[in-house]
This record gives sequence, structure tokens and C-alpha cells, in this order.
Amino acid sequence: MTQSSGIDVAVSTVILTLRRTAEGSATLALPLVLRTREPFADQWALPGGWLTVAESPVDAAARTLAETTGLTPSYLEQLYAFGAVDRSPTRVVSIVYWALLRQDDVDAQSAAHRASGRAPENVRWFDLDDLPPLAFDHAKIVDYALWRLRSKVGYSRVAHGFLPAEFTLADLREAYEAILGRHLDPANFRRQVESAGNLLPTDQFRTGSHRPARLYRYNTDVELADHGPLGPEETSTR
Repeated sequence: MTQSSGIDVAVSTVILTLRRTAEGSATLALPLVLRTREPFADQWALPGGWLTVAESPVDAAARTLAETTGLTPSYLEQLYAFGAVDRSPTRVVSIVYWALLRQDDVDAQSAAHRASGRAPENVRWFDLDDLPPLAFDHAKIVDYALWRLRSKVGYSRVAHGFLPAEFTLADLREAYEAILGRHLDPANFRRQVESAGNLLPTDQFRTGSHRPARLYRYNTDVELADHGPLGPEETSTR
């Protein structure tokens, strides 16, 4: 544990995925951990733990996430530092990270974690619109992560974090709808994303019970945002 002047430093992680509901619609979901001790015993919380003197905050976030959920995203972005004086019975500042994962990656990594015999039993996935009461200020943290996600969707490829390398426009629209929490007109959405110039059509089509749908991929030659002067070691897992 890192401690200075009576202030403890912890890390937490918000991991979001897009999964199907029983009705077949797409919804955002995240894993929570049922606390086994005070404070807030028997309440759900974000995956996390203490920052040690031997690791960086992002490494601590990656470690605690892997220990609790078995998930190892390739990229963790720092969300915010939460340090309200009354957020915990003791003085704790939490450095929070977030990441997006495709559902098939979640399924594969979670299955491997369970097969290892090291997976704790107090971890469960919840739909974002049906969360239980959360410990500490973690409800505020989740709200902030959703706000950040909705803010970024207009100027970045953030929705691609939920999608495979190639996807249909319907897949992309469904991801946007889940993020924004509202229906988008298919024709208007198509015009907007095609005019933005960020997508490249492929020669492949998805076939099925409906008319074949063309597959697209993101144009990675287009840089949508300035990532700033920090190197990758400041923003990603190692």
C-alpha cells in the first residue's frame, strides 16, 4: 500500500462490453466484485485494490483486474482520480482506469480464468442500466465513465472497442445506440458515417436471412484525435 500523510492510494477499473439481452438487443455491461469485508461488506464494487510501491498505477489496475476477473485488455486509459474527503471511512484517493472489450474476448478470457481454478466466486456481470447499489462512490465513477464514453463517441473510434475488425453499418449503429441510449435513424446514420470518411468498405458481405450486408473497417490512416505528449507507457497496460 502506498501511504503519505495518512492518504492511501487505490486503483479501480471500469471494464465495459456490449452484450445481448434476453430480448436480443445490445446493452452495455460491466463486471462488479462483491466485497467480503468492511467497509461496505456485502456490497458490489468495481474491480480494484491498493497501489503498491513497486508498480505504476496502470500496472496495479491491470494486476487487480486480472486477479478478480481474469480480463486483460490490451489498452487501459486513465479515467479520473477520485479523492473526495468523505468517499471512504479512511482517506483514500482512487485512480480509475477504463477499457472496452468485445464480448467474445470477455467470454474467452473469463472461461480461461475459471478453468485456472483461481477465479473468485464474488464476481458478476451487470447490465449498466440495472446496477445494484454500489460501495463507496463507485456509482458516480460509473456515471462518469458513461459520460466519457458518450463524449468520445462523436470524435473518436471508441465504438470500435466493442466490434471486430470488420463489421456492418448495422453493427456500428447498434453500438452507437447502446452507448448513447437512444435509437438512431438508419438512413441518417449511414449518411453521417460514410461522409465522415473514417470507414473503408471491404469486398466482403455478411449473408444470412436478410439481404447481404457489406462489411466495413476503420481507416486507421485517419487520426481522429491528438493523443497528447504522453508515451504509451502512461496510458496502456504493459
